[in-house]
This record gives sequence, C-alpha cells and structure tokens, in this order.
Amino acid sequence: MRSALPLALALTAFALPVPAQKLAGIPGVVAPGVKPELVQEGFTFTEGPVGTYDGGLFFSDIRANRIYHMDPEGKITIARGNTLGANGLALNASELYAAEGSGKLISRGNQNGRVATVLESTDAAPLGAPNDIIFDSRGGFYFTDPGAAPLDPKDPNRHGKVYYVASNGGREPLLVDDKIAFPNGLTIMPDGKELLVDDTLGDTIWAFDLAPKKSKKPQTGVAKTAFAKIPALTNGVSMADGMAVDREGRVYVTTGAGIQVFDKRGKHLGIIKVPRPPSNCAFSGPDKHTLYITAREGLYKLQMLSQGPDRAGK
Repeated sequence: MRSALPLALALTAFALPVPAQKLAGIPGVVAPGVKPELVQEGFTFTEGPVGTYDGGLFFSDIRANRIYHMDPEGKITIARGNTLGANGLALNASELYAAEGSGKLISRGNQNGRVATVLESTDAAPLGAPNDIIFDSRGGFYFTDPGAAPLDPKDPNRHGKVYYVASNGGREPLLVDDKIAFPNGLTIMPDGKELLVDDTLGDTIWAFDLAPKKSKKPQTGVAKTAFAKIPALTNGVSMADGMAVDREGRVYVTTGAGIQVFDKRGKHLGIIKVPRPPSNCAFSGPDKHTLYITAREGLYKLQMLSQGPDRAGK
C-alpha cells in the first residue's frame, strides 16, 4: 500500500468488496435468510452511526465533510456541513459530539451545526486524528486517536492512543492507553464495567476494566486484557473498525470480512456479510431491533433478533 494514500482510501485498499449473499443466521442474533437491505447510497465514505432517542439515526460522510440525520420515518437530511472529517459520533443529552479527524478536534453541536469545539490539538496535548467516541454513565467520554501516520501494518513502532475526557475535566484528555497499533472502534459493555477497543492492524479486541460509578478514580481503565481474537482476517490483519453491543452483551465488530459477532465472554458466534465492506454499525429503531450499517457509499439496515442496549445513543 502506498503511504501517500489518505486514511479512508487506505482502509478501502485493504477491504475488498464483499458479494451480497444469503445469511445462514446466528442464533439469537439474526434469523436465517435475513440479509442487509440498502437504505440509501450515493455517499462517499459513511461512518459513525448513532441511534437517536426517537429511533432515528445520525451518521457521517467523512470525505464529504457532512453529518446526516435520518428521522424515524427514514427521511435523510444534512444535519451538519463543513465538518473537518467528522467520523465517530456520540449523543450526550440533546447534543451530538463528533470526532473530526482532519481537524484534530472533538466538537459538539445539534441539527443546526457546530456549537463549540470541546477538545482540540495543542502543543501540550497533541492529537493525531480523533476517530471514534462514546460516552460513559458519568457524562465523560472516551475516544480513539490512531494518529495521522500512514496505515502500515509492517511498522512495529506504530501506536495510537485511547483517551478519556471527564465531564468536569475541562479540555485536558487523560491517556488510557498508547500501546495499540491502530485503536479504532470502541464501545462500553451494557453493565458499564468494561471499555472495548479494537485494533485495525491487529487481531485483538482489548478490554479495559472501568472504575465503579461511585469510585473517585478517573475512568481511565485500571486493567487491560484481551477480550477476544478476531478469527477472519483480511491480508493478515483484522481491518477492525466501528463496534456495537447489544442488550445481552454480544459485541459486533465491523471488519474486512464483514460484521464479526462475539458473545459477552469473547466467543466468536459468526459473521454477518454486507454487500460493501462495513465501517461501523449501531442499533436503532423504536425497539432497537434494527442494526444500521455504514458501508462505503451506502447505508444499510438489518432486522435483528437481538436488541440494542438499554441506554441512550450507541
């Protein structure tokens, strides 16, 4: 892969299109024969889906520098334009937060545009390319920053970072980890006890123990263990990207091979095939039985047996 390729193009170069095929089904997750349906195409590189409180969805188009909103009836409109490479999205009350990679910042706003910059790169705390973001039960948020360096699986010195920003922590991010080659997607288990982070250039999903809600310790992870190994690789790497979790603690990881599903203990349950290489996924709909999938130029939906977590956002 040529090092001059932008990150989004580099991801595409690794993950070749996957032909649409009939699903065998995964018990408790998706019924046999049910496959992803196209909601809309014509985008450039979709990412960052997050369900809204009314069953709608926000998602981003990185290369178009836009954030879209889909209402509960399925109508899609532009929620925010002129982003600086908005990628991962997260909801906090009525505000939408965005990890803007090319801008090296985290912003917050609403359907009328950006309201404020929450966090930006400084000499004291430089950021590379904020990628994905999720809020915890305290109102703080975690985000991944794989850096702006080329996506090179052969570089042993390549490491990104995982950060935490407390609800009252001002603009100073707390470092959670700096040992993962390309930290990308992240999620929090339904019980709030573990933060999961995947590695695009590795085969491991990492779990960080989180301090109890009543603890005075910062939520920066007190232990790091391997949650699961990703079995289906693409060109020797997982190409793991965005993640989702359901109400039973099953984990959904978008990879070069499709959406790989694991149970709450890390056992691999199967792969959901998608017509295009998926970049991220999120539960939404009025009962959270619909999994929305961002996949290159398209947005897809899949009717699930499983149900999204009982919490706001992702």
